[in-house]
Amino acid sequence: MFSLSPLKLLFVVAVIVLLLGPDKLPEVAHKLGSTWRAVKKMQERVEKEVRDAIPDLPSTTDIARIARNPVNMLNTLADRAEAREAATAGVDPKPAEAPVLDVTLPMETTPPPPVPPRERPDVTSLPPDPSLN
Repeated sequence: MFSLSPLKLLFVVAVIVLLLGPDKLPEVAHKLGSTWRAVKKMQERVEKEVRDAIPDLPSTTDIARIARNPVNMLNTLADRAEAREAATAGVDPKPAEAPVLDVTLPMETTPPPPVPPRERPDVTSLPPDPSLN
């Protein structure tokens, strides 16, 4: 993501101290802390309301994992659906296998057809524009 080396971090802190001055720095830090605290409380409140409305929602950790690797989650859901269908049919589900995707593209042997030239309107037959006079 975004990281600062110790030297860059020291430079940023020095610039902030120079711009704000030692008198205003504690005040600004206090405001930043209280703002961060308010944002976290709001996030927790929204998450609680959503979880109350949708009780089957996965945990936040699971949602983050799904966002990082959606294909893995789709494979898991497909395995669950397959196991559920097999259970209702009375058949043992087959063991989960890694899906094999064929991503080879067919090679074109013939060139694409030529694109016909676009027709341009005949500008000589248009009346002159009175705003140009």
